Amino acid sequence: MSNDTVTKVFGGSPLAVLGRLILVSILVGVVLAALGLDPFDIISSVERLIRSIWNMGFDAFRWLWRYFLLGAVIVIPIWIIMRVVNAPRGK
Repeated sequence: MSNDTVTKVFGGSPLAVLGRLILVSILVGVVLAALGLDPFDIISSVERLIRSIWNMGFDAFRWLWRYFLLGAVIVIPIWIIMRVVNAPRGK
């Protein structure tokens, strides 16, 4: 194969493409490892990731609900008082 054909097949210089592939593979591997994925047991790793995201979602909902209630204890009474105070007066 000529040099132009090799460049067309690889999308650039084969050595440069190989270097980029190695770098991107390492970066993706770091991200996947941070998510708890294991390359030797990918199916159970993906299942574990989905379960943790599912559980985290409901924990976030509970966390959000608690802060909502905490804030509503203050905000709602103040809002009611402001509505009563600023209500138009009948003549």
